[in-house]
Amino acid sequence: MESGAEPSLRGVPTGQPGAMSRVLDRITRQHGPGLLDALAEQLSTSDLQSLLLEVARCRAGRVRTAALLRAQSHSRFTRPSQADPRDLAALDLFAWERLPAGFEVVELSPVAPLGACSVLAPVDQNRVVSTTRTLEVVADSTTVLALECALRRRQQARRSLEPVRLCSSHRQLRAQQFDDPRFFAHFRMLALASAGRTRGGARFEAAALREHANFHLGLLLALRDRGHTLEDLELGLTILEPRFGEALRSDVLEPLATDFPQVRCVVDDPAAHPGRAAYYSAACFRVGATRRGGSRVAILVDGGSLGWTRTLLSDDKERLVTSAVGTELLCTLFAAEG
Repeated sequence: MESGAEPSLRGVPTGQPGAMSRVLDRITRQHGPGLLDALAEQLSTSDLQSLLLEVARCRAGRVRTAALLRAQSHSRFTRPSQADPRDLAALDLFAWERLPAGFEVVELSPVAPLGACSVLAPVDQNRVVSTTRTLEVVADSTTVLALECALRRRQQARRSLEPVRLCSSHRQLRAQQFDDPRFFAHFRMLALASAGRTRGGARFEAAALREHANFHLGLLLALRDRGHTLEDLELGLTILEPRFGEALRSDVLEPLATDFPQVRCVVDDPAAHPGRAAYYSAACFRVGATRRGGSRVAILVDGGSLGWTRTLLSDDKERLVTSAVGTELLCTLFAAEG
C-alpha cells in the first residue's frame, strides 16, 4: 500500500540488495559458509527464537545510558512524529463519523505475523522491521486487515454473501531509507478493507471500490471545508483487467464523477504507475491533491482490489478491496491554515 505519499513498500523481491550481499559475504568468510544456512534452515523456529532472544539479552546488557540517549536522538525509527497527536486523534474521530454503514473500527496490534507483507504482497522482507519472536512490526496495516478479514470470513457460514468491512487507524513502521524529506520511517494512516464473495464479473470489486472512493473523497472535501489546504483533487481509476473496463467505468468512475463534480475523475494508464499494476488485481484507484501554494501529492489516497483473501482461504470466489489515506500528511502537509 502506497498511501499518503508515504514510502511505498512495493517492489518484487529480487534477492539480497548489493550492500546486504557484501555484508553477508563478509560474515560467511569470517564465521563459515554454513552459518546462514544453519540459522535460516537447520534450527527449528523455537530454537532460533531462543537463540536470538539470548543474543538480544546479552547485547542489551552491554548498553550504557549514554548509548540509549544517542540512539534515541539519531535513530529514524525512534524519533517522535512531527504531527500533533491531538490533531491525529481529532482527524480519526472526524473520519470514523463518516464511515459507511457496516464498517467496524478495530485497533490493531503493533506487530503482525512474520511475513505478513512479503508473503501476501510483492514486498522484500528487508523493507520490514522483523523481530526475534517470529513477528514483524506492522508496515502495512492493510495486510493485517486482510488477515483479520480472512479469519472472519472463515468463521462465517460457508459461501456467505455478507461482506466483512473493517477500518483501522494505525502507525506503520518501514525500514527502507528515503530521500524525500516528506517520508518518515513511521507514520499514521487510516485504512479500510472490504472482504466478501464474488457476485459475478467485477460486481463486488466495483461496489467496494466505489464505496471506498466515496468515503475518501467525502472526507477530503469535508476537511477542505474545515480549512485544510487541499486543492485540485483528482481521482484516477486504473483498470487492470480490460474485460471489466466498461463495468468499472459505468459503476465506479461515472457515479463518482456525478457525485463529486468538484473532483476531476480520470482513467489512469497502468503504465504510469507500474508498481501499482503489479500489486493490485482487477482495478485500483488513487486520489491526488495539491497543497495550497505548494507541491503536488499524486497519491494521497490509494486503494484497489487484491487477491490476498482468495489465497488465504484457498477459495477463488473470495474478493478483497482495501484502501488507505495518509492521515499524518493531512495533519502536517495539508494542515488547516491559521
